[in-house]
Parts: sequence; C-alpha cells; structure tokens
Amino acid sequence: MAQSTAAPNPTPVTQAITPLPLRSVAPWAVFVGILMLVLLYFVGAEQGAVSALSGEGVHEWVHDARHLLGFPCH
Repeated sequence: MAQSTAAPNPTPVTQAITPLPLRSVAPWAVFVGILMLVLLYFVGAEQGAVSALSGEGVHEWVHDARHLLGFPCH
C-alpha cells in the first residue's frame, strides 16, 4: 500500500478586529445626526405651520415620503 503524502491540516488563522477610536467616528456620527434632523424637518414640517422656504417646491419633492412616514399633508 502507498502512504498518503498529504500535509496535515493547517491551523486556521484568526484575525483580530481592531475597534475604531471614538475620536474618528464621532464627527461622522454628528454629521449624519444633523443631516437626519434636517431631512426629518423637510419631510415632516416644511410647508406646514412653520416654513423656511416659500412655495410648494419642497412639498412636492417630499410628498410621497410624507405619506410613507405617516405625516399628514393634505
């Protein structure tokens, strides 16, 4: 009988996940948070009781999003 010349199974290499420092993530988190608040304002409140822009342009651009999120607009 012939002997097998296959190499033994190598041990799996695990890579450590290095955590991101808070100082590098914080500016992006603040930026995204402010962007979401501005977006929420335009979808939920613009052209309502308080309006930053005149006209119906913003209302028409976010009309479907208002209905999707449950904001009344009619």
